[in-house]
Amino acid sequence: MLLRLAYLAATNTFALLRLLPMSDRDKDIEILALRHQLLVLQRQIGKPTFSDTDRAVLAGLLHHLPMDKLRHILLLVRPDTVLRWHRNLLRRRHAATCIPKRRGRPPTVRSVRALVLRLARENSSWGYRRIHGELAALGIKVAASTIWEILKEHGIPPAPERQSTTWADFLRGQAGALLACDFFETRTLTGARLYVFAVIEHSTRRIRILGITAHPTAQWVVQLGRNLLMDLEDAVNKASFLIRDRDSKFTAAFDAVLADAGFKVVTTGIQMPRMNSIVERWIQTCRRELLDRTLIWNQTHLLHALREFENFYNEHRPHRTLKQAAPLRPLPEPISVPGHIRHLEVRRRDRLGGTLHEYHHAA
Repeated sequence: MLLRLAYLAATNTFALLRLLPMSDRDKDIEILALRHQLLVLQRQIGKPTFSDTDRAVLAGLLHHLPMDKLRHILLLVRPDTVLRWHRNLLRRRHAATCIPKRRGRPPTVRSVRALVLRLARENSSWGYRRIHGELAALGIKVAASTIWEILKEHGIPPAPERQSTTWADFLRGQAGALLACDFFETRTLTGARLYVFAVIEHSTRRIRILGITAHPTAQWVVQLGRNLLMDLEDAVNKASFLIRDRDSKFTAAFDAVLADAGFKVVTTGIQMPRMNSIVERWIQTCRRELLDRTLIWNQTHLLHALREFENFYNEHRPHRTLKQAAPLRPLPEPISVPGHIRHLEVRRRDRLGGTLHEYHHAA
């Protein structure tokens, strides 16, 4: 608006300079011609529209004329309207020069607001009074009503409504204590049947392939249980429950080995693989990404392929449950410099002859 107002002021100034050398007779003739054109336009259009700039120009030009003369001038608006525009123009100018001081409490510091939201998110049973007490213990002085307003502004319900636990949150909290195991079979090129025993951690999704055999005897399965306990002890794993199905390969001696180490074996229902869905899903992933694309020659070849896939799955393959991180590898810091994004140099590493691909930044 200010730019347009300056433009109109400059054009009107030049128009005034053009009128100076004109005689009174020429000016009267031009005024009569302009008045007649204005009458013609009024017969053709309805109510005209004025912008804020138009109002300011007309109010600034016509407010010097007395009311009796203003009423006899042919205008598109009433004289009272022009005077009202002039009063509004003066009111805005006065309001711009006299800015009132801010009243009320000062705004809450952004870091304090973020801390309030963090405490509410990490402690579902805390109301605004409990959060107010925790902030006071940290030496942060803020009113309890301010905390209530922050929670309400971000749509966080009161503590009794946030205390309800969903199944997803409950299972996520119990995942650290859960392991799941299962047998799955595959065949070689000669048709020989091989059995694979795998264990997965619910919390980290880390997979362990503990053994492969063509004849799963009771002694072999018990030895797998001992190997599992040694691996968990080396990794300082705090799991206390092992989920398995009702396969006859799992003997009472296997359960006894785990029970002596403090594990409780939980068996699934009869023909209910969904009760052990985590390991069943991994078996499908192993078949789809490895076994269905590889010709297995013998037991040694299968063991080598599964070891490679185990390392690939634990150290590189992204997982949606872990927010696209691998079980044993956290996500790196995102690249934030635009120049680095435009000049990426990514190299590929092949596993198992190109069956599995890993991508890394060039050193």
